[in-house]
Amino acid sequence: MFKITDTVVKNNSFFLSFLTLLMIFSFNSGFSQEQSNWKLPDVELRDLKNNPVFGSEVANTEGPTIISFWATWCKPCIQELNNINDVYFDWQDETGVKLVAISIDDSRNVPKVAPLVNGKGWEYDVYIDANSDFRRALNVQTVPHTFLLDNGGNIVWQHNGYTPGEEEDLFEAVKKVANGESVK
Repeated sequence: MFKITDTVVKNNSFFLSFLTLLMIFSFNSGFSQEQSNWKLPDVELRDLKNNPVFGSEVANTEGPTIISFWATWCKPCIQELNNINDVYFDWQDETGVKLVAISIDDSRNVPKVAPLVNGKGWEYDVYIDANSDFRRALNVQTVPHTFLLDNGGNIVWQHNGYTPGEEEDLFEAVKKVANGESVK
């Protein structure tokens, strides 16, 4: 059996590089693995009229749910939600999907959320997580961060970041979930 010693680690840059790469690939930074039996946390969010809504209530029981964490200051977030908005009604007709956009804006930026949403004409359910309780519970580190849930509320796919065109990959995953297929 090989024993790792301080000397091996200090004197072997290849070993350190290998460990670094291993750690990077161990973390989920792109399209994800299936994460069955993860449920949405029951933390309080607010709708655009400041009414309380609980995280456990936002999922679609009739089909897939997309939960997109975003912020008013995040250009890729807004670009992703705009691009999905262009095809959202088609997606709904084909799969029954529901999109829920969760703003992580802090209390200083919360007043910007409703005007931005209304100005963009987004028809999604939009909620505000001003205290970041929902975000922390789902271990969202950066935005945009998108989750896909099955109709049982299980998180089956996730992705961070956004590059134009990735909404097509999301839609392929949505179609699989709508058809009861695994998303791997």
